[in-house]
Amino acid sequence: MNNLILSSTTFGVVISVFGFIIGMELKKRFKTALFNPLLIAILLVIAVLKLCHIDYSNYNASAKYLSYWLTPATVCLAVPLYAQIEKLRQNLVAILCALTVGALTSLVSVLILASLFRLSHQEYVTLLPKSVTSAIGMGISEELGGYSSVTVAVIILSGIFGNVSGDLVCRVFRITEPIAKGLGMGAASHAIGTVRAMEWGELEGAMSSLAIVVSGLLTVIGASFFAKLL
Repeated sequence: MNNLILSSTTFGVVISVFGFIIGMELKKRFKTALFNPLLIAILLVIAVLKLCHIDYSNYNASAKYLSYWLTPATVCLAVPLYAQIEKLRQNLVAILCALTVGALTSLVSVLILASLFRLSHQEYVTLLPKSVTSAIGMGISEELGGYSSVTVAVIILSGIFGNVSGDLVCRVFRITEPIAKGLGMGAASHAIGTVRAMEWGELEGAMSSLAIVVSGLLTVIGASFFAKLL
C-alpha cells in the first residue's frame, strides 16, 4: 500500500477531501456541532492510515497540495470584514480591548497549566501559540525553540474544540451580541472557529476574521515576553 501511495500524487488529497465530505453530510443529517467536518475528516484519515499501514510521511507527500490553499483561504476572510467596516469603526476601542484581553488570557492560561504540570521550557513554548492560526503559530513555536509539529496539532485541536463548543459556551454565559460572539470565536479558535462564526451570521464572521489577525499579532508580541517566565 505504501508503494501505491508513493506512486500517486493525489491519494492523500482524495481521502482528505472524501473524509471532509462525509463529515459535512453527517453534520447536515444530525445537525449537531459534534459532527464537525474537520474532526470527522481527521478521524477517518487516521483510521485509513492505520488500517492500511500507511506511513504518515507518504500520506503527507500526496496531501501537501491542500496546504497550498491555506494562505488564499485565510486572505478571503478579509471580504466579510470589509463588508462590516462601519461596525469596526464604531466599536474599534472595545474590539481592541477585548482582543488584547483574549490574547493575554490565552498566554496566561498556558503559563499556569505549564507550571502546574511542570512542563519543560520547550514544551511550554510549544503550547504558547495554541489559539492563533497555524501559519503564525508555527513561526512563533520555531522562533522560541518549541516543537512546531506539536504546535500545529494543538492549534487544530483548539480550533475544533472551539468550533464544537462555541454554541454551548454562548448559551451558558448568555452571550448574544454578534460582535462579542465573533471576537470570542476568532480569538480562541482562529480560522476553524471562524467557520462556525460565519454560520451564525455575517457580522460574527467578520469580527472573527478580524480577531484572527489582531490576536495573531498580539500573540507574536506577547509570546516573546511570556517565554521568559518559565
